[in-house]
Amino acid sequence: MAFCNINAQDNSFQEPDYESIKSEVEDSSSEFYYPGLLARYTSFDTTLTQVDYRHLYYGYLYHEDYEPYWRSKQGDELKKFYQSPQINEEDYDKVIELATQSIGDNPFDLRPMNFLGYIYHLKGDEVMAKKVMQRLHGVIGAIFSTGDGRECGTAFHVISTSHEYLILNILRFQMKSQALTGDCDYLELAENDRNIDGIYFNIKKLFEINKDRMSR
Repeated sequence: MAFCNINAQDNSFQEPDYESIKSEVEDSSSEFYYPGLLARYTSFDTTLTQVDYRHLYYGYLYHEDYEPYWRSKQGDELKKFYQSPQINEEDYDKVIELATQSIGDNPFDLRPMNFLGYIYHLKGDEVMAKKVMQRLHGVIGAIFSTGDGRECGTAFHVISTSHEYLILNILRFQMKSQALTGDCDYLELAENDRNIDGIYFNIKKLFEINKDRMSR
């Protein structure tokens, strides 16, 4: 995956209008009504636009299944495969099963989604590999459309802190340290050839929703 918005010189990004997104995804007469949009997403609809993906990703904040600090039931088993230097061919189907289950529980569980596309590729199923990776590209593209990550005011907006680490991986950066500053997570980077000191991720909505649920 070759995204490079972090180096963009223009300001074509736009932070999410959360109130508008909430209104649209909850309106049964809207083209962005969430049940229909999510059905298109889960069926690998290739006609989904970046606007659709923005409503899908940030609209999930208002879905009944959204959990700010969600953890995959399959996470520990998948971790063994993530950390393995080589995946054995006889394990392909097991990994596909685990990753598919995790994504079924959370349609924006991006790490297993990324891994799933890779395993389909190893298995030789390029059709499914392409479908999975196109969907992942759509989600990451939506995140990158919200900012440039250079400062908190233009941070990438994410609905899960786990997505921060996947994005670092995609951009081929190594994290040096992490700190909370205002509405943002700041991930200081190890020395890199692009001379970027760190990346900001806006997690304001994640905090707000978590606080609201804890107060109920």
